[in-house]
Formats: sequence, structure tokens, C-alpha cells
Amino acid sequence: MANNNKALANASKAKKDEFYTQLTDIENELKHYRQHFCGKTIFCNCDDPFESNFVKYFAMHFNSFGLKKLIATCYATSPVMYTQLSFFGDDVETVDNSKKPYVIEISEITDENGDGAIDLQDFELILKKNPPRILKGDGDFRSAECIEFLKEADIVVTNPPFSLFREYVAQLIEYDKKFIIVGNQNAITYKEIFPLMKDNKMWIGYKSGDMSFTVPENYEERATRFWVDENGQKWRSLGNICWYTNLDIQKRHEDIILFRFYNSEDYPHYDNYDAIEVSKVADIPCDYNGVMGVPITFMDKFNPEQFEIIGATESEGKGFSNGLWIEDSKVAQPLIHGERKYKRIFIRKK
Repeated sequence: MANNNKALANASKAKKDEFYTQLTDIENELKHYRQHFCGKTIFCNCDDPFESNFVKYFAMHFNSFGLKKLIATCYATSPVMYTQLSFFGDDVETVDNSKKPYVIEISEITDENGDGAIDLQDFELILKKNPPRILKGDGDFRSAECIEFLKEADIVVTNPPFSLFREYVAQLIEYDKKFIIVGNQNAITYKEIFPLMKDNKMWIGYKSGDMSFTVPENYEERATRFWVDENGQKWRSLGNICWYTNLDIQKRHEDIILFRFYNSEDYPHYDNYDAIEVSKVADIPCDYNGVMGVPITFMDKFNPEQFEIIGATESEGKGFSNGLWIEDSKVAQPLIHGERKYKRIFIRKK
């Protein structure tokens, strides 16, 4: 019974953070990874095959990228999974009355309509001729079925449920998978995530900051960052979204340009830790070789060839088990003249 209750609670959380990524945001990010896709099996394991823009993106570029295979699975509680929404905005059609999640596996996209071009119309025709296969389980990324697909995949690309981000990343690491995923920037501070970033097992991609998502019809209205467009579609924007990956990208090898010079007045020393305070990433001094405390936004600019990460501070009032913390830092919250500073990452130039 306890396991059932836990599963229901997780399903409830997953339904609440159904955020659907815009195709333009996917295109703007994934254009930087094209060299990684050739000959690879792509797995979108949180994506309704008929609704997901991730599936649409890889279907459009299947041949130009030289993909080996595209796999997509959706979760049983997805609010859109029982409708076939045409890629071209046609009427909604009922897919199935069994209320089961399904999977698509595409190994080839050919010119189905004979117009001399291969595009989404061909992909739609392929899906109509070869309908998705109903899964035995609920389509949860942690299910045995989906794990088997994960084992087959080379790269996982999706927008996983934010509430399950820790578990989702842990699974990717466990199965040693390459990935490009959307997440909340606050995930940097999770005790399960930050050590991976410190040890160069994952890092932030290109886009970081504000992103807008479509949300289901039953999504609760918000006072801010929420609107309904002229077509009745609900939208939600978040200001702290970023892409996480473990694929090598050019951005990761770009140095932060340092032009400030150290002085004791602008860079005070912490009361309780042998490091100086740098309140803005842009203000990192070029002539200081000791340990520095910087904001978590540093991770968006982090080049492991330029800096090493020493440790990090704890979230105030949460205890060492819940927040961003590396024991080597030996400090929960840095103090300057007795005043606590917000979460800091301790770095040193190489």
C-alpha cells in the first residue's frame, strides 16, 4: 500500500508540472549539438509522440541528422496522451479507449506522399500506417519497459517533470547515457545534482533564463507569468530555466573574460572561510589566485579548463542534507561582518 501511495503521489506531481517546450526553443538549443546526432538512437521518454515538439523536431531532421532511430514514450497521466493532435492543427481525433500509454519506434522516414520532399507530412503518414504500440505499463520513465528503451538509446532528449528531476538525472547517470534536458536552474543547488556538475558529469547548455511553455487546459491560473492566447491556449513562463547536458559543446571551452583587479575593499574576506566574496560573475578578478565565493549563476559560464570548483555553501536554514553543499568547503553560510551571504560556489583559477 505504501508503494502504491508513493506512486500515486509521484503521478500527481508529474501532472502538475506538465510544461510543453516550444519548437523554437528546441531548435535554438539543439542546433549546437548537431554533430552528436549522426548514427545515434534518440530517446524522448517523457513525450507524447503526437504532441511533443521534441518528437516533431527529430522527425523533421531525421534524415539530415543521419539518425539511426527515434523512440518516444509517454506517461499514462499525461493530459494530452489520449488525443492525436495533428502536427498541422487539424481536428482532434480519439486514439484509443484503453487509456494506455504508447511508444513509437521510427527507423526510417521516406517520401510517403510522393511529393519529392521528406517532411512532417511523411512522418504523419508513417504514424498512420504504423500506429504507436500500446505499452503494458504506465509509461513512467522508471518502468521496466522504458528502462529497456533507455538501454537501447544513445542520447536522451526531453523536458522531464521538474518535480522528478533528481530521480530522472540519477537514472541517466546510472545507465551512463548522454542527454540534453530542460530543467529549473535551481536544480544546480540540489545535493544530488551539484556534485555531478562539480565533477564534470553534467553542465549547463546554451540557453539559460526565461522560457515560455504551453500548459494543459486544466492548469491552474496564476497571478503572474501566466496568460491565455487568442486560440485559448494556456501559457506559463519561468525566468530560471536552463538546458542541462553531458555532451561536449563549444560554450564549455570559452573562457570568462576577466578585466577586474583585486582590492580588499571591493572583495572582502569572509569571516568564517578563507575566501573572498565576488558578488557578480562579471567581477571575478583577473589577478587573484586564491579561493573565491561566486553566485550559482557562475555555473552557466563555467569552463573547467579555466577554473576548478572547491566546494559550495548550504541553503540557509535547511540543514546539510537538503541543499547545495560540498563538505570540502567546511562552511554552511559564508559571513561578512556577521552578515550571511546567499548560496555561493567556491572556485579557484587554474
